[in-house]
Amino acid sequence: MKMQKITSVYFVGAGGIGMSALARYFRAKGKQVAGYDKTPSDLTATLIEEGIRIHYTDDITLIPEDCKQIDSTLVIYTPAIPETHTELNYFKTNGFTLMKRARVLGEITRTERGLCVAGTHGKTTTSSMLAHLLKQSHVDCNAFLGGILKNYNSNLMLSDKSDLAVIEADEFDRSFHWLNPYMAVITAVDPDHLDIYGTPAAYRESFEHFTSLIRPDGCLVMKKGLQLQPRLPEGTKLYTYSATEEADFFARNIRIGNGDILFDFVTPDGCIPDVKLGVPVKVNIENGVAAMALAWLNGVTSEEIQRGMASFAGPVRRFDFHLKKDDIVLLDDYAHHPAELKASIQSVKELYPDKKVTGIFQPHLYTRTRDFAADFAASLSLLDELILLDIYPAREEPIPGVTSQIIFDRVTIPNKRMIRKEELLDLVQKEAASFEVVLMVGAGNIDRLVEPVKQILEKR
Repeated sequence: MKMQKITSVYFVGAGGIGMSALARYFRAKGKQVAGYDKTPSDLTATLIEEGIRIHYTDDITLIPEDCKQIDSTLVIYTPAIPETHTELNYFKTNGFTLMKRARVLGEITRTERGLCVAGTHGKTTTSSMLAHLLKQSHVDCNAFLGGILKNYNSNLMLSDKSDLAVIEADEFDRSFHWLNPYMAVITAVDPDHLDIYGTPAAYRESFEHFTSLIRPDGCLVMKKGLQLQPRLPEGTKLYTYSATEEADFFARNIRIGNGDILFDFVTPDGCIPDVKLGVPVKVNIENGVAAMALAWLNGVTSEEIQRGMASFAGPVRRFDFHLKKDDIVLLDDYAHHPAELKASIQSVKELYPDKKVTGIFQPHLYTRTRDFAADFAASLSLLDELILLDIYPAREEPIPGVTSQIIFDRVTIPNKRMIRKEELLDLVQKEAASFEVVLMVGAGNIDRLVEPVKQILEKR
């Protein structure tokens, strides 16, 4: 289908963070946009305010008439939608043009210069940093992000002068194989989504195939030391980056203190001194080096890099401070893989070495819990206190024998409890006076409890 023939775009799973960016994109392009999502959320409410029609019942009669015109409607769906979905099957059986979200992003990378950020973790923060660095510079960009960036209160950025498009390259369901990057970053290849890939080797191979899709006039910026054999087309350049050791791009002279982090950013032909992190957590040094590398390669000046890094406010739910007082700190983080969880906890412990750190963790997916229970337990054992919630199933059906208990039994710290999500607020109410630093973490719906927990802690 030619994009110019499309007058209506319908989203099956409109409320997902990646889907909502595309919905906003097509709305900005003057298309009629509508869709279905399973549950209302702050994001779907915002989309409705922006003129996008969304309903929450899987019902063909609720599909707007302009989205039932086969020749002029594009249907975009997420792989998380089950095969039994009535609306999705209506579009399939009636011959509509259907595309996965990733394929649509792939089409965009064929008409614009895609800057694609891939990796098991660090994608959202790194791509958001890159988008902000470009947006506030003379270079500018478009961006499709996996989080709501606080600086812009959106996951979509559009430019009328730049053909650069920052895209978060999602490896789930091999989605990033639809992309045709101009430049790419790979942050990590720790095994994940083994329900899709089967083995860690197959997971890594998927990233190697992704590198073969980069344009010959572009480049790959890869974290130094990754167990990966890139398959770059002839002419495509390879750079490495690191936060801890010498590479093509790296950080040196790191200074952490008084709530600030500063370092010098070393490039292949010089050094940008005294880069200050707007979100001062140690893991963002590495994210920042990757983002600055791509910004530098695309002509962002030293002064613009310094200014952009200092003014970066971060995406929502990525190391998000909700309370920051002398006697109580409350953070929310999206980490849902053992390596992410470890980095998040270590960053908090480093910021607050003399305070008790309490983690409230909601595991995400039965398969991920089954595959990485021991690794989750090892990461959670870095806490001073653990409150473990039940598993958020997302798209999955329960697996016999797989509950939060298989993590809990392996956690080695003595100060640990396992409760149902519905019991959390009562527990926080009873023990409010004992908390010092509270880290609420997970990719499910634990974020909906952050504000109620904040209100309890503020009143203690």
